[in-house]
Amino acid sequence: MLETVFHTTVMDFLPQSAEPLEARELPERRFRLHLLVVDCDAAVRSACAEIATSLGFAVQSTCELAQARTLLQGHAVDVLLVNLPRGDHHGLELVSEVKLLYPGIAVIAMTASGSVNAAVEAMRCGAADYLTKPFAVDELSTVLERAASTVTVDQSSRQLREQLRLSQGLGAMIGRSPEMEKLYRILSKVAQSSHPVLVLGESGTGKELVARTIHAFGPNANKPFLPVDCGSLVPTLIESELFGYVKGAFTGAMKSKDGLFVSAEGGTVFLDEIGELTLDLQAKLLRALQEKEVRPVGATHRVPIKARIVAATNRDLASMVEKGSFRKDLFYRLNVVNLRLPALRDRREDIPLLAAHFLDRMSKGQVRKFTLNDEALRTMMRHDWPGNIRELENCIERACSLSSGPVLQLGDLPSQLQQQGLEAHRVAAAVADAPPTLRSAEVQPLAEMERQAILGAIRTLGGDKLLAARLLGIGKTTLYRKLKEYGIADPAMGD
Repeated sequence: MLETVFHTTVMDFLPQSAEPLEARELPERRFRLHLLVVDCDAAVRSACAEIATSLGFAVQSTCELAQARTLLQGHAVDVLLVNLPRGDHHGLELVSEVKLLYPGIAVIAMTASGSVNAAVEAMRCGAADYLTKPFAVDELSTVLERAASTVTVDQSSRQLREQLRLSQGLGAMIGRSPEMEKLYRILSKVAQSSHPVLVLGESGTGKELVARTIHAFGPNANKPFLPVDCGSLVPTLIESELFGYVKGAFTGAMKSKDGLFVSAEGGTVFLDEIGELTLDLQAKLLRALQEKEVRPVGATHRVPIKARIVAATNRDLASMVEKGSFRKDLFYRLNVVNLRLPALRDRREDIPLLAAHFLDRMSKGQVRKFTLNDEALRTMMRHDWPGNIRELENCIERACSLSSGPVLQLGDLPSQLQQQGLEAHRVAAAVADAPPTLRSAEVQPLAEMERQAILGAIRTLGGDKLLAARLLGIGKTTLYRKLKEYGIADPAMGD
């Protein structure tokens, strides 16, 4: 029946060079997705349905836009194949409605030969792909396969996001990656003690939130939590903030004031950016920690303190100790418990959960509830986030403020992420269009070449990772991070 359709009534639909369908070997059934075909030409609908069914799609078709809207409302549709007649904008309106109401549906637009503007406009409205009539069986199969692959990945992504949304971290901390699970186990133990804690990590990784979590889960959670940024205050102000002062100690000291160590009353004092303290203040802080008492500025007496100290920095204190810019004795006094927070790029599986948290917060008090579309989330998962969680939060806030609808698109993200998303599209298209020999043998991705070089060097050197890093011209930290990404415990034993 399909062969008859192709050779009689659909000759204006397929190019003249198209082979008879019976001479072709159609792909085996692989998909279990639902396709809706919207076209006023019954022969086109029938042909598209036959090809899609051979690929494993469950197919429905209609010639009316009104019925298409009814089918979209009452049935699960994964892919929409819609014709856009020249000069008729009703099809474009349907595309826009689908992307607004059913953002999970992949839309493929069919346009007549020469109707480039219609195809471009359809892509702007949210269509994932397009076909120009007349098209061959292979073209339709390829586009449907590409749409099915995208939908399958996006559905898995949405399921993962829903699972992550139902998961919880520790207190206000968010993340269920192995790195965060390990951190939670340590925090639950550390919180019950009164020892000083040193929190290390890049800027934006949530060091203050960790300090607040330690306080909140400790025995003195009902006592004050008092943070101070050591990098934003001049040394004289930091000293008076921490230790307090007496009346007349300096100009403007009209009355005595307790410092944070005393005001904490058994609670927690959080010293953020501890690496910014001058050596003089480091000596005074060390004395306070050792003797459990402070001397207010201008005073001759000492005041006992009971506050717990949690310090944090994004600097390498061990290196500063070697250079003499940070006191070794203070470093060891603070480094009783050491917590190193992972960078966001090292726990990418937490990005969807963090994004959902920020979106929920931005949606509070709003009529609409913000969500991310799959393309935007994929781009965010690929980004390295040098500013870590703080950068991600700012990205979400920017997207929500610029978005024209509740579903955040790639175009709502910062320009750097938009460029990364477009580049990923170009790379994917280039790989898809490349001959099989180029895709599989002659050309290898740079990441794979890098992987082979690293593992080959380690094998050659008998497993000596440090020597391999030196010969490859990379740092040992970079080497270990790469090995972690490859998921290889002992590279010397093979891939």
